Amino acid sequence: MDFLAVVREKLNEFGELITPEVELSTPVPSCGDWTFYDLADHVGQGNLWVTTAVLEQRGDFQGEPAPKDPVGLRTWYDGTAKAMIDALSVDPETPAWTFTSQMPRKVGFWQRRRAQETLMHLWDGQDALGTAEAFDPALAADGVTEVFELFTPRMILRGLASVPTAAISVRATDTGDSWTYGPGAPVAELSGAASDLLLALWARKELDDAALSWQGNWAEGKQVLVGPLVP
Repeated sequence: MDFLAVVREKLNEFGELITPEVELSTPVPSCGDWTFYDLADHVGQGNLWVTTAVLEQRGDFQGEPAPKDPVGLRTWYDGTAKAMIDALSVDPETPAWTFTSQMPRKVGFWQRRRAQETLMHLWDGQDALGTAEAFDPALAADGVTEVFELFTPRMILRGLASVPTAAISVRATDTGDSWTYGPGAPVAELSGAASDLLLALWARKELDDAALSWQGNWAEGKQVLVGPLVP
């Protein structure tokens, strides 16, 4: 998957949400007490953080708050997006600072991570403004893989999630991908479109949402997925 192309596309789509008419105080229900301004500031600051991680090999970037008017915010955001794309437009094997040793400390890590991060926050912004769309199935399936490959071990290591005591099978009905999380034979299966599965794992949908289906011991299966599984 061309993650650099994906992140470029999703950054542009997020920028298009920041219109002169947008109400920056609009609540973002999927992000706690954040407003649309908080979300845009978060994405832009993340862009600059990753730019620093790649260009300066450090993870301690601290930026100034973004402008608090829509026009200024859009100009600032576009600048952060360009800076990050420029930094990421190199060989994926190029060394970079990352927040984990579980995966290679290379630019390719950030190309994928920011593609998935921007994808999710684009959905958050669209949802806040009433225009949320389902994810591309292949991209969503990769996002599910990232949750189980990167974030669940990290959240457990940080003491923010519990080690699963049973296993659950997760199956994407539209891509055919499947994952097993936890030890032993799965006690239940959670299935649905990859987009809905990713949204559920990121706590944007409930595990008993009508778009998802359970088989087996669903009560025990839901306990396996008690989070937070992601930051």
